[in-house]
Amino acid sequence: MLTKDQKKQLVKDLSEKIKASKSAVFVDYKGLKVKDLSELKKELKKNKVHLKVVKKTLIKRALKDSGIEMDVKGLEGQVAIAISEDEIAGAKIIDKFGKTNENIKILAGILQKKLMTSAEVKALAKLPGKEEMLAKLVSTINAPVSGFVNVLAGNIRGLVQVLKAVSEKK
Repeated sequence: MLTKDQKKQLVKDLSEKIKASKSAVFVDYKGLKVKDLSELKKELKKNKVHLKVVKKTLIKRALKDSGIEMDVKGLEGQVAIAISEDEIAGAKIIDKFGKTNENIKILAGILQKKLMTSAEVKALAKLPGKEEMLAKLVSTINAPVSGFVNVLAGNIRGLVQVLKAVSEKK
């Protein structure tokens, strides 16, 4: 049982993390085994996502301190909050984990201080990650350059083939 001071400190810490984050995902972890929850926490931690299991009233206070109004009491089940510095990392990892474990359910989310439904969070999870988007950008920028190089190489290849044919004739 937490003391009043511990609860205040917990709300303060949670509020600061929410203010500094870009997104948060609310999940129902009822029926999830401790081993599975630990595995999920470990995977989230690798991607700089913090999963906090806190009472709904404390989450509501932390959200209010962060300037976000949300009915956390209306969320069903045992609620945990995954707070992320990346916009989609938390949603993506939890959605992937939910495909192999039916005991975890996405309830709602917050993106840039705006509330999202469960369906919106799942749609967000389907977006490509930051690294994937950067790779696509680099390949798009590189495409004209590599095309130009291939055209130049084609001319040189043609010249080499003509010279080779001339030398074989002699």
